[in-house]
Amino acid sequence: MHNFFDNLCYMKGKQFHLIILLVAVLFSACSKSTEQQQHEQRAERQRQQALYEAAFKVGVMPTLDCLPIYLLKDSLLYDTTKVDIRLRVFNAQMDCDTAIVGGSVQASITDVVRAERLKRNHLALTYFSATNNYWVLVANKKARVKTLPQLSDKMIAMTRFSATAMLADQLVDSAGLATERVFRIQVNNVLTRLNMLENGIMDAMLLPEPQATAARLLDSQTLYDTRRDSLFMGVLAVSEVAMADTLRKQQMEALLKAYDQACDSLNERGMAAYKDIVAQQCKVKAQVADSLPQDLTFRHAAAPRQKDIDRAKAWLKRK
Repeated sequence: MHNFFDNLCYMKGKQFHLIILLVAVLFSACSKSTEQQQHEQRAERQRQQALYEAAFKVGVMPTLDCLPIYLLKDSLLYDTTKVDIRLRVFNAQMDCDTAIVGGSVQASITDVVRAERLKRNHLALTYFSATNNYWVLVANKKARVKTLPQLSDKMIAMTRFSATAMLADQLVDSAGLATERVFRIQVNNVLTRLNMLENGIMDAMLLPEPQATAARLLDSQTLYDTRRDSLFMGVLAVSEVAMADTLRKQQMEALLKAYDQACDSLNERGMAAYKDIVAQQCKVKAQVADSLPQDLTFRHAAAPRQKDIDRAKAWLKRK
């Protein structure tokens, strides 16, 4: 009987050691698996970062002049084997400009005034294309402003050293108002600007589309529209440093072809066909996307008009 219990304990001891050994093996296997997973994750992050750095990056805003770029990206109108297009979305022109100055994007949406100022500050830029962007000066209905002369002692939201600042100056002058009697308030974020209108915080502001349509749906008073003077200051600018690189130049050529195709699609099908993209990318309600002007057209990539550039330069010189 004694030997039986000794043998039983010996067998259980062997089983216990076997279990310990199995646990150790499993733990070692799991540990290696975890290390392998971490290694693979690091390798994937490095691969994705390399792809991002090689991609052609464009700074865009939630505005309608960026619609061809949004469309070509969403619809894959470009040859993905030739160019990987990445969009960096900002809510303010100043942020787009900062990105192209810092080299984190190769091209950026902006306006001629801001682009010419960047050039004066020794940033080498080329105009990829003019855009169909226009600005509308709207007044909060609570401000009871129906004409430009009534802007005296009122606040206008705009961005310094931009097309909106230039327009504010010119409109104040045309109304015969003392410049110090109209208060220019810097509000760079276009979505914040619209929100201030919705909440009655700002008397008047210059808005692009589709924010201008959103303002119209709020029963805001339209005081001025740059289309009245055939004034188009929107541009897509490209870094000349990027264009000096052979690969970037090839990417830009692929982007150029896709941009023109996107413009053709927009013109042929009309704004109604792309209202979902407008609502999503421009961060507006479906009602706004449905209410956009249906006569908008998008031109193939072409340089901005010299008279628009000259107008921007003349204003900057006075400033």
